[in-house]
Amino acid sequence: MPTELKAGALSLFESVVMGIAGSAPGYTIAVTTAVLLGTAGQLAPGALVIFAIPMLGIAVAYKALNRRHVNAGAAYQWTTIYFGRLFGFFSGWALLLASMIFMVTGSLPLATATLDFVDPALAENVVVSAAIASAWFLAVAVVLIVGIKVTSGVQVVMTMVELVILTVVVAAAFIHTAHVGPANPFSWSWFGFDYTAKSFAASALVVVFFYWGWDVTSNLGEETADGSENAGHGGVVSVFVTIAYYIAFVFAALFLFNLSTAKGFNANIIYNIAIATGLGRTGALFASAAVILSSIATLETTMLQFSRSLFAMGRDGAMPVFFGTVDERTQTPVRAMLVLIGVGLLLVWGSSLMPTVHLIIQDSVNAVAVLVAYYYGLAGFAAAWAFRNLWRESLLNWIGLAVYPALSAFVLLILGAYAITTFDLITKVVGIGGLVAGIVFFRPSRRITGAPLQA
Repeated sequence: MPTELKAGALSLFESVVMGIAGSAPGYTIAVTTAVLLGTAGQLAPGALVIFAIPMLGIAVAYKALNRRHVNAGAAYQWTTIYFGRLFGFFSGWALLLASMIFMVTGSLPLATATLDFVDPALAENVVVSAAIASAWFLAVAVVLIVGIKVTSGVQVVMTMVELVILTVVVAAAFIHTAHVGPANPFSWSWFGFDYTAKSFAASALVVVFFYWGWDVTSNLGEETADGSENAGHGGVVSVFVTIAYYIAFVFAALFLFNLSTAKGFNANIIYNIAIATGLGRTGALFASAAVILSSIATLETTMLQFSRSLFAMGRDGAMPVFFGTVDERTQTPVRAMLVLIGVGLLLVWGSSLMPTVHLIIQDSVNAVAVLVAYYYGLAGFAAAWAFRNLWRESLLNWIGLAVYPALSAFVLLILGAYAITTFDLITKVVGIGGLVAGIVFFRPSRRITGAPLQA
């Protein structure tokens, strides 16, 4: 069976689109803004800026490491190269686990946005939501199995339409505010540091979840034209694009609603913003359409990350080699995708045992964010180690490629470690227990069968 993905399938533009789709502005704004407002309150705009700083540090690390080692495993591969198989394996396992959890977190808002077209009251019925989510999940998986070119074409159309709708909605929100006045007048204190230790760590993790997903561009590096350059560029550019949309919509929420009301819009705050700005039911349904498109897009990119990482780990021998092959016709890792479909559907229906969609999302956001902080942190330290001697050539480049990623990694890991102490039992079991469970699959003596891992 072949072990090579379809080289040169994606352009730089498509890589940027994949990065934006991975962070999923429509989906993330719709379901996570209320969570952020619940943890940071009126400090939410500042939280998005403050915690974007370490996120950009990790994006710089990814870009630099991608230039050295283009690999579908990305963070897994880089951590293995510089810190050995144990840390490399658990970096890859953390991404796989985060992706599996996100199958629920991503699918259910897609279901609730779909139900907005039928009866918004059904959105909190977890069984109905699970059924709709499963249908969407299978549809997205089929597109990915068909091939990366079809996936990319669908992704470009969906993401462009999504961004147009989001731009119209947020512009309408600011125009409406200018006419009637804000519910919460702007204050520079929104960018302050009036956090408790608990709210600071909690807000940091929510923001990590906001930005997570852009790194799919590096997982697609083997399939990107001039992947050593374009995959890294795509990730960095997409981070800046999503920062702008996230901050704009948090401002819109604070301008349109009092804080307690905004925190209650946990199913689709974009829908509520569209209603509040006077766009009416039609405008609100367009807003829901943007969330649907964004949810589909981020499910696609999450599945891509999962399948490419599992494929790379299988190809290297870090996971069963059964996963390290691609279909001869589509040049996609179909075996990895089939595992994803089975696990994803199991988790979606398992989540229906929980009382509300909101509770599912809240616990999932925390669990995913800790896992992401972990493997992002390892990638940041890998960059610091890879470029540790760069000061001999350029002090400025050393600071940018070694010191900045190291500090970013340190911040993410410390905040993640502290936040764990504040989690409820379910979140700890899913996030930490799931990570520790990876030891079952780790084999220190397993022979590496892929390309040699050399620094």
